[in-house]
Amino acid sequence: MNIFKTMVLLTALTLLLVWVGGMIGGRGGMMIAFTFALVLNFTSFWFSDRIVLMMYKAQEAKEAEIPAVFRIVRELTQKASLPMPKIYIVPTQAPNAFATGRNPNHAAVAVTEGVLQLLNEDELEGVLAHELAHVKNRDILIGSIAATIAGAIFMLANMARWTAIFGGFGGRDRRGGSALGLLLVAIVAPIAAILIQLAISRAGEFRADEKGGRFCGKPQGLANALRKLHLSSQRTPMQKASPATAHMFIVNPLTGGGMARLFSTHPPVEQRVAKLEALAAKIG
Repeated sequence: MNIFKTMVLLTALTLLLVWVGGMIGGRGGMMIAFTFALVLNFTSFWFSDRIVLMMYKAQEAKEAEIPAVFRIVRELTQKASLPMPKIYIVPTQAPNAFATGRNPNHAAVAVTEGVLQLLNEDELEGVLAHELAHVKNRDILIGSIAATIAGAIFMLANMARWTAIFGGFGGRDRRGGSALGLLLVAIVAPIAAILIQLAISRAGEFRADEKGGRFCGKPQGLANALRKLHLSSQRTPMQKASPATAHMFIVNPLTGGGMARLFSTHPPVEQRVAKLEALAAKIG
């Protein structure tokens, strides 16, 4: 059911993109937007993992460098019936971790230098279990596709704003071509895209917390890790972190409160910890 809901949300993002294209360029604009969505989905499927690893200058690790991480991941993948992923180190003191890859056979788990220094073994195991749960659920591929489509919507909405300001394209086939209609698109479309994207990423975090807690059998360790990571990320935010990839990390690498927290890609850490502690009490 969760996968079905996610696919519905991704379909909604695609339809929103096509609608914005139609508002700007009529039927021709709709066809261009739909083709653009297909290209984005193809690119996200095949290359999103390489792109994000390069963005954060992640280097593939050797087992001799971080033997504890390799041992924990090997044990967890056996429990979760997953192939062994590639393991990367991100050269930053900001404590965080993420997983990427188009499917479990082509997956990678990346940890920052900071997270290796901050957490004890039980907490690190919880974090790695959480990331492997994302791999098992295929959340990262879905999140990458959602991010690229949402980015296209933002770009088209910006085009709609400028089109309204300069009087439109003047084509006969363009529907809803009034300046007021285009300005409405410029305002509504980005907000709708953000809300759909948040619905996808926030639900995925709760699922990965629960499944990760069950994989390692130590949900309290993951809860403790989330507390530490949240506090440390506020003190040491990740430099040059991109909002487009923020949802991929176990805790939000960006700082902010108020409205920024309302539109955060992650659920409040307090809620995540409470659910994990309830799970710890349930499974003992």
